[in-house]
Amino acid sequence: MVDLVQLVEREELERLAAKKEVPRLRPGDVVRVHVRIVEGNRERVQVFEGTIIAIKGRGVGRTITVRRIASHGVGVERIFPVYSPRVEKIEIVRHSYVRRAKLYYLRNLRGKKARLRQRFITEKKPQQAPARPEPPVDESPSEGEGEES
Repeated sequence: MVDLVQLVEREELERLAAKKEVPRLRPGDVVRVHVRIVEGNRERVQVFEGTIIAIKGRGVGRTITVRRIASHGVGVERIFPVYSPRVEKIEIVRHSYVRRAKLYYLRNLRGKKARLRQRFITEKKPQQAPARPEPPVDESPSEGEGEES
């Protein structure tokens, strides 16, 4: 029997996914998160660019932790609910090759040691079977067919 909570979450996720396109996010990706900020009666969009160091949760409650280095080498981390109405969009800037799901070790690294190796992802196109050319049809009769004895 399907749990009622799971059913409601699945329906809500389908509704939110129809409105907002969320790219496939992975730890180590450098992303730009466009967040709607309300200041008094004004509203603006602020961009936060950094590396995804953690992804938590599933479905509607999914969150990403993004870390960047601000001025004077101070690390700043923010946690964004992926399907929040405050999050306008998430852009992937670059993919990185990592071997862990949580990159908390980056908190202790500085400078060049905190760099991640870039990973180049190519879009896979559906492969079609190569068209084989038809063998040429020889119109001339072969040696044994044309002669009668």
